[in-house]
Amino acid sequence: MNKYTLSNGLRVVVEQIPNVRSVSFGIWVKTGSRNETVHNNGISHFIEHMLFKGTSTRSAKDIADIFDGIGGNMNAFTTKEYTCYYAKVLDDHLPIAMDTLADMFFNSQLDKVELEKEKNVILEEIAMYEDTPDDKVHDESARASYGDHPLAYSILGTEQVLQSMTDDDLRNYMQQTYTIDNTVISVAGNIQIDVLLQQLEMYFGQFQLRSTTISPIEVPNFISDYNFYKKKTEQQHICLTFPGCSFQDKQLYAMIMLSNALGGSMSSRLFQEIREKRGLAYSVYSYHMSYVDSGLFTIYAGTAPKQTKEVLDLTLEQLSLLQSKGLTSEEVKRGKEQLKGSLILSLESTSSRMNRLGKNELMLGRHFTLDDMLARIDQVTEDDIREVTSSMLSVPFAVATVGTNDKDATTIGRNQFVTSTV
Repeated sequence: MNKYTLSNGLRVVVEQIPNVRSVSFGIWVKTGSRNETVHNNGISHFIEHMLFKGTSTRSAKDIADIFDGIGGNMNAFTTKEYTCYYAKVLDDHLPIAMDTLADMFFNSQLDKVELEKEKNVILEEIAMYEDTPDDKVHDESARASYGDHPLAYSILGTEQVLQSMTDDDLRNYMQQTYTIDNTVISVAGNIQIDVLLQQLEMYFGQFQLRSTTISPIEVPNFISDYNFYKKKTEQQHICLTFPGCSFQDKQLYAMIMLSNALGGSMSSRLFQEIREKRGLAYSVYSYHMSYVDSGLFTIYAGTAPKQTKEVLDLTLEQLSLLQSKGLTSEEVKRGKEQLKGSLILSLESTSSRMNRLGKNELMLGRHFTLDDMLARIDQVTEDDIREVTSSMLSVPFAVATVGTNDKDATTIGRNQFVTSTV
């Protein structure tokens, strides 16, 4: 991995992979729903959509035709903390991808007519999300954990706020957030460094440093709340959520291994006890989500309403065993191999390497080699697992439910694992 700075100060991270014929190219911007307010929630995602709707020289169809014509892929995504515009193309076609993405990034028209059409597209996206209760419950879980903090905001925003947005709102927000110090270019694949840097100067040298005032982000407090979203569904969808680890926490790998053992794989405790042994749920799992200064550990299950109490009882039983006995040495050993395997396999494509480079530079400002990461995984001990378990269970957990009723979910003692305060 190499890091460069263009003449205008724009950061570039590059990984040469000479034995492939593809290149993945990404523009990363450090803004997402976390940087929004209740009055503009959803604007980061809206901008992401609008940058595909045409520039001063290319229509939306022109942009699509370019990538179809070279057999490449182009897309974008918005998260709570960043936005990424990316392309994966044959190495010979990288200049075309850079030219097109730079044009979208700097010269998108944000046309009023296209704006109104795209509002309707996003409203349909919101409606689709609302009709998917096993997705909706995770938004409710974030609100039960973080309350009114921006990390609990929906990335898509709300219909009322979206309807009121104008092209000027989008331009003003971009002026504040789409800045050089908030942006990183990430490239991975079969490239020549000197040629790449010359092309980046050509396409991104117009990016001018400008003075902006960005409000500092506020660290969220975990509020241990309860949320019920009533919806006619065949299943009850439930999340139990606990405080987790940030990107920078030294115990992050221990937390991920804990999640894998509890509900992150087919051999995990919850999957075996709830699905395999008793057939009470098709989908039951746990996952960990890291942010720059905090994190959330969540257990999800979807089950028939009449089975809700049994699923919850079994989940709490496994948490109690985890608190009292921890993981076995075999689970820790298996967890290390799972984590190392998934890490290595995830780096076998140019797109995944580009993603890792861009995210690390944007959010952390530093990079770890594969050997560094493997060594950190190997260094995790059973004591580390016990430490993150104790931290996770040191406050009452948050609960979110989407379904027809919450009779069983309301009976959960959310502070039953708390033995001390922090």
